[in-house]
Amino acid sequence: MKQLGISIYPGKSTETEDKAYIERASKYGFTRIFTNLLQLTEDNKESILPSIESIIKHAKKYRYEIFIDVAPRTFKLLNIEHHDLSFFHKLGIDGIRLDEGVGAKETSDMTYNQYGIKIELNMSVMNHYLDNVIDFEPNRDQLVGCHNFYPHRYAGISEDFFIEGSKKYKKYGLRTAAFVSSEKAEFGPWPITEGLPTLEQHRGMPVTTQAKYLWSTGLIDDVIISNCYPSDEELESLNRLKNESLTFDINLDENITDLERKIVLEEPHFYRGDVSDYIVRSTQSRVKYKDESFPPHDTVAIKRGDVLIDNEEYGQYKGELQIALKPMINTGKVNVVGKIVHHDVQLLDYLKPWEIFKFNKKGK
Repeated sequence: MKQLGISIYPGKSTETEDKAYIERASKYGFTRIFTNLLQLTEDNKESILPSIESIIKHAKKYRYEIFIDVAPRTFKLLNIEHHDLSFFHKLGIDGIRLDEGVGAKETSDMTYNQYGIKIELNMSVMNHYLDNVIDFEPNRDQLVGCHNFYPHRYAGISEDFFIEGSKKYKKYGLRTAAFVSSEKAEFGPWPITEGLPTLEQHRGMPVTTQAKYLWSTGLIDDVIISNCYPSDEELESLNRLKNESLTFDINLDENITDLERKIVLEEPHFYRGDVSDYIVRSTQSRVKYKDESFPPHDTVAIKRGDVLIDNEEYGQYKGELQIALKPMINTGKVNVVGKIVHHDVQLLDYLKPWEIFKFNKKGK
């Protein structure tokens, strides 16, 4: 089941602001929180820990699932052992994210802790750590994964790396998470604020496009906003998309007819099962509107991401909607009625045969 999450960074904001954010996000269906102890030092732990505890207590009123980021130095700083998670239990968290590994056998043993605290591994590290943990037969119900986020421009992980690492976690049936970055938010845990996405290609993109990509791969369950504080519009949009079929943002052609507009925006669409290298076909509109007229217009050269409707020059195909997967010659039989916005074209790579999809009109 898809979940939406937010991030909280005590020490970078006030408790009042964070608690208001927690309440606001809850109204939009957000159910998990990421926070961290990586910035904890001997000098600040006496001030930060009470704040974290207060925020966690408040979040529990809204039934959030709370994960906290730790590393071996965190355990040392708090003078606790990996096998004793009572500190985190008293703090009220549901899972600890191991930003760095603590040993495969130790990690496996931690999944059997008496408090039912989940152990979350860093998915953005490509090594055999997960395989080694699995060799020690962990409690997989208590073992999950979450990618990193990257405040430094050009430091985010690549698409190929993301796919390869995420597939490994799904192979073992583990729940997964990754981060998206709000365009409206202003800060994260570190001084650098160049966005906080998991994938570098998502930096600067709308938060909805980032989330749609993560979900469309079928490799990510939970999507977490990494920076503070997103707008209400972003929160609402993510909550709506969580429960919708794959939705492409589209700019409609200025000459589109009323009937074509209705087909694009109101009729149901699914990707026909007989797959072409060139087009995604949604054919029900040609059946429903077989007696209607589809005069030729905008029969220009076709580019990847163009939304097409066959005109009456195509005989029995008139009224069929398609999405171009490659550039094609237009023989005058196809109306180019819209274009998927550039940041959503990448989603075509993950649209599957028989999958339902829809369009969301952008602009006027």
